[in-house]
Amino acid sequence: MTLGPLMIDIAGMSLSPEEAERLRDPRVGGVILFTRNFHDLGQLRELVSAIHAVRQPRLLVAVDQEGGRVQRFKDGFTALPPARWLGHEYDIDTAHGCKLARLCGWIMAAELLAVGIDLSFAPVVDLDFGMSEVIGDRALHSRPDAVAKLAICYLQGMRSAGMVGVAKHFPGHGAVVADSHHELPVDYRATDSLHDDIAPYRRLIANGLHGVMMAHVRYPNFDRRIASLSPYWIQTELRENLGFGGVVFSDDLDMSAMEEIGSMPERARQALHAGADMILICNNPDGVAATLDELSDVTNPISQARLVMLRPQVDFGHADELVGSPIWQESTELLAVAVQRPPLKLDG
Repeated sequence: MTLGPLMIDIAGMSLSPEEAERLRDPRVGGVILFTRNFHDLGQLRELVSAIHAVRQPRLLVAVDQEGGRVQRFKDGFTALPPARWLGHEYDIDTAHGCKLARLCGWIMAAELLAVGIDLSFAPVVDLDFGMSEVIGDRALHSRPDAVAKLAICYLQGMRSAGMVGVAKHFPGHGAVVADSHHELPVDYRATDSLHDDIAPYRRLIANGLHGVMMAHVRYPNFDRRIASLSPYWIQTELRENLGFGGVVFSDDLDMSAMEEIGSMPERARQALHAGADMILICNNPDGVAATLDELSDVTNPISQARLVMLRPQVDFGHADELVGSPIWQESTELLAVAVQRPPLKLDG
């Protein structure tokens, strides 16, 4: 059995027999976890182990563990700062900011790998235009060169722990006010105005980026279709022009930004037709059921080969040795000192 293109969620802190049966469907390839799925480290390890045991090859297990206000697991995990903090540190001392980005990437990845989780949807590389509240302090910086440098360092940290990265949200969510969770954002900028948004992806792809998550944003001066459903953005821009050969993820197809498209199966069809390798359907079990009822042949050998490349480059039997190791202790202590640094005060 191969990995299918659907990534779905589960209801609680353990896997029900009905959920386990759904995860055996060959069109499912992964599970995304949320705060509701977490009580403590022991419970989380058991849950992830149960998901992995459902079938072979084992399903991918993912989470949003960016840091700041988007950190699904907290108790027993290092409190990671928001990405904007890394940008501030970068402005004070570029080399130190890059070092902190590597530390955050390594700590985040090591702690997730220790409980068996395969990947985190990070880093966010949207530019901070000061417009989007849903992005806000999740953005590293306003300048594309700074975002690229910090994101590369963050990915290097993740990679050194054994986890690959997934940059989001392509081609850029930072210049729209609307939150795609609640409505469809529309970015009316002219065709030469997204160069800065795309620039970090060009650098990351050149440095071996494995995954990209699409934005639920419409850019009418480029294409009338929402970017996550757009062959132009996925195949022409991302694949052909930028040369990206990794996994393309949709964002959650249950977001309100997708309502105008129609039913969940129709959203799934359009995303897959546009070129997505894996689509997310979250917090909507009826939508998952309808999609599985209506989607028949979704076999894509190229996508399946790409998905395999997301697996951690570390043996889970040894991953738990990362947490508590000397490098983990040193890394978390350095981060704690940096975060607790007193604010600069000017006299006069």
